[in-house]
Amino acid sequence: MRLSHWKGMILCAALVATQAWAGQEVGDYKGLPDDLAAAATAYDLAQYKADRPELERLLADDYTLAGSNGKNQTKAEFIADVVAPGSKTTYLAITQQVRKVWPDCAVLGGMADAKGLDRGKPFTMRIRFVDIWAKRDGRWQVIFTQANKAP
Repeated sequence: MRLSHWKGMILCAALVATQAWAGQEVGDYKGLPDDLAAAATAYDLAQYKADRPELERLLADDYTLAGSNGKNQTKAEFIADVVAPGSKTTYLAITQQVRKVWPDCAVLGGMADAKGLDRGKPFTMRIRFVDIWAKRDGRWQVIFTQANKAP
């Protein structure tokens, strides 16, 4: 995965899960509708595990990632980066969570600290991100992510 992608992606999107990765709590979804909490958790795990089928399911076909490098990525480009050989997130912690929910739309975001490998090269970074979720045909999908490098 390109490091510039990670700056836009980490966590990009909804990485506010109830899971503990590498011994680190990364947030929770308490208080969210059950179906949104399940989708957000599945999305977090799909990114963490580089699970292409889950990413295909949870990202809308018209998904856009707006990253720190000023460029946008499509769903296909984003997934290709997540599943690239030699790329793996080994640590993730989410703080300063933001959660806003409406009947068919939600904003989930926060500050993400991450470590791992980007196409075999070690990285450490801090990202401010926001994911926009839409409920379409009865299921939640991420439609847009904005992610920027943070100090």
